[in-house]
Amino acid sequence: MSDRTGRPQPVRAGCRRPFAPDPVRPARAVGLTADLLEAAARALLQAEDRLGVLDTAIGDGDHGRNMARGARAVAGIARDVVERPLPEALHRLGMTVVNSVGGAAGPLYGSCLLAMAQAAETEAPGRPIDPPMLARLWAAGVEAVKRRGRSDVGAKTMLDVLVPALAALSASPRLTAEAVRAAAEAGLAGTGPMRATKGRAAYLGDRSVGHLDPGAASAALIIERVIDAVEAGR
Repeated sequence: MSDRTGRPQPVRAGCRRPFAPDPVRPARAVGLTADLLEAAARALLQAEDRLGVLDTAIGDGDHGRNMARGARAVAGIARDVVERPLPEALHRLGMTVVNSVGGAAGPLYGSCLLAMAQAAETEAPGRPIDPPMLARLWAAGVEAVKRRGRSDVGAKTMLDVLVPALAALSASPRLTAEAVRAAAEAGLAGTGPMRATKGRAAYLGDRSVGHLDPGAASAALIIERVIDAVEAGR
């Protein structure tokens, strides 16, 4: 307070200073939790050897190591990234994956997350990630993977898990967790009898038949953790 001369005056008892609002903080990524990211990271770290064995059969054997390196990078930023608005959080995750995961998986998973970030820009700020919203973001990510890999279902890739699991999620406005998990598991199993037509496995031709696709296996692991988290938050 001040008098007419502009000199500050003491605040009398009972007087209150004018309310100064706190700076506006952007809405955080509600539903994208550090627990979710850390759980997905743990699952990939625990599966490092299994993913490596799958990739050794039809690839160059580094998918387990690559995904584990990305998992550690994501776990390292999990507590910070979830405090950011959802588009920013997904974008940072995407760039982290691109910069830390080698092989073909890094650009594919990174493109998925970056497309999901762009799609999140159209959602209401601070809105929790419910099943319909997850389906919209997931659909944008799947289309990015298709474009980046110039592939689709039936080529023995992660799309053989991502697409049917998305279809199961989109089939109902309510999350049917078991249906999504079952679709992902069936998609992964279905890559076994397929002949690879994309990636390093395509060079094996008929010799790729009888082996599960490692990218589909890592996608199924991630989907399981995401669905667990969304289901727990309902």
